Amino acid sequence: MSCSTFNALRLFINGKWLGTASDGRMPVVNPATGAPLGELPVAGESELELTLDAAQHGFRLWRDTAPAERCAIILRAAQLIREREESIALVMTEEQGKPLRESRLEVIRAAELIEWAAEEGRRTYGLTIPAPPGYRYLTFAEPLGAVAALTPWNFPAVSPARKIGSALAAGCSCVLKPSELTPGTAMEMVKAFDDAGLPAGVLNLVFGDPERISSHLIRSPVIRKITFTGSVPVGKHLAEMAARYMKPGLMELGGHAPTIIFPDIDIPKIANASATAKFRNAGQVCTSPTRFYVHEDVYEAFTSAMASAAKALRVGDGRVPTTQMGPLVSERRAASIEDLVSDAMAAGATLLAGGARRPGPGFFFAPTVLGDVPVSARIMQEEPFGPVAVCRRFSTVDDVLQQANSLPYGLAAYLFTGSIHTAAAVSRGLECGIVGVNCFSGANPETPFGGVKDSGYGREGGTEGVRSYMASKFIVEGPL
Repeated sequence: MSCSTFNALRLFINGKWLGTASDGRMPVVNPATGAPLGELPVAGESELELTLDAAQHGFRLWRDTAPAERCAIILRAAQLIREREESIALVMTEEQGKPLRESRLEVIRAAELIEWAAEEGRRTYGLTIPAPPGYRYLTFAEPLGAVAALTPWNFPAVSPARKIGSALAAGCSCVLKPSELTPGTAMEMVKAFDDAGLPAGVLNLVFGDPERISSHLIRSPVIRKITFTGSVPVGKHLAEMAARYMKPGLMELGGHAPTIIFPDIDIPKIANASATAKFRNAGQVCTSPTRFYVHEDVYEAFTSAMASAAKALRVGDGRVPTTQMGPLVSERRAASIEDLVSDAMAAGATLLAGGARRPGPGFFFAPTVLGDVPVSARIMQEEPFGPVAVCRRFSTVDDVLQQANSLPYGLAAYLFTGSIHTAAAVSRGLECGIVGVNCFSGANPETPFGGVKDSGYGREGGTEGVRSYMASKFIVEGPL
C-alpha cells in the first residue's frame, strides 16, 4: 500500500536513505481531501554538503564505467519502474491528485524515457575530421559532471525520468531536488535506480526550501549543469544565478499554448478532443491547450460542444475508477484559478461551463470554459495552469497568428484544419518549440521537447537529450 511510502519519506544521499535531516520536517497533503499523508525531512546545509561530496565521488566513478554497463543498470531501473507501475501510480495519485489512469500512463512513459536515454548513451559518437598530413583531428563527447536536476509537481515521474535518464546515460552524476508537494513518487523512482545496482553517489535525492537548495547547489563548483522544469519567473532567476557561475542550464519553462480551430474540420470531434487534452491533469500541464482561437464561422458550434464536454466530465478523487479529472495540487493553485476566472468575468468574458470550486474538502475546481475573453483579461496574458479554456474568435490567418504569437511564451501550439496549405503556413508562422497539427502532441522519448522565447532553452528527449549533458572535446594529434 502507498501509505508505507508516506510513513517513510526520506532523503537519499551517497547510497543511504535518511529519515531525519537538520532542518526538521514538513507535511505532505492529499489534495483530494486536504488530509496529511506524511512528513518530509528537510535538508539543511550539512545534508547538502554531504550530497555534493557524494555527487563528486559518484561522477568520478560513473564516468569511468563502460557505457554498456551504464546502459544495463539504467535499463534495469526502468524495468523495475514498469514492474512497480501500480504501486508508484497510487503514490502519485494520492500526493498529486490526478486520476489513477493518468498516473499509470505516466509511470510507463517515465520508464520509456529512461529506456530511450539508456540506449542513446551508447551512441554518443565522436568524429574524425580531415586534417593535414601527419595530423589527426578527433572529437569526443564527454560528460559534463554532476548535474542539479530541479523538477516540478505536475509530472512527478516523467520530469525526473527525463533528467535522471539523460544525465546518467551521458555519464554524469545527479542531484535530484523534486517538488516537496510530490516527494513520494520521486522517492520511488530513485529507489528503482538504487535497487538496480546504481553505485552510491551517482544519484542523490534531497528535499527542502527550493531557494536555499538551488542556490547552494548552483554556487558549488561540484555542480556543472543545472536542469530545471517550472515557472518562467523561477527559471529566469535560476538562469541568472547559473550565468553568474558560468554554468550551462536547460530551462523547460511555462507555456500558454494557442489552439487554432479552422472551419474545415469535424467540429464536435475536435471539441471533444480539445476538452480531453485541456482538462488532463486538471490543466496542470505546461503544454496544455489554453488559448482557443476559433474561426468566426464555427465559433458558436465549437464553444458549445466544448462546454458540453467540460460539463460532462466526472470530477473527484483520483483513486475512484470513474474519476476523469482530479483536484488541483494545492490550495494556492485553486485560489489562483479562482482569481483569474473572476478577473476574466469582470473584464467581460462569458461563462460557458464551470467557473467555481467544488464544495467540500480538497482543492477541486470545475472544468471551465470562458467565451469571448477580452485581451485585457489577465488570463489571456498569464498562464493559468489549471482547468480553464479561454476562447476568442478570429477571421484570417494573419489575424490569428498575430494573436497566437503575441505573448512571450513559446512552448507548444496546436492547429486543426483540413487544408495542407493552411497547416504548412500556420505551423511555419507559429513561434514555439512544439506544433501539433490535427493532434495534441505528447512528450515522446524519441522527439525533442522544449520551447523558445520565455518558455526556455535546451531540449529534453530525442537525440538532443543525452547530448545536452555532454561537452565536445577536440584533440589534435601531431607528428613527433
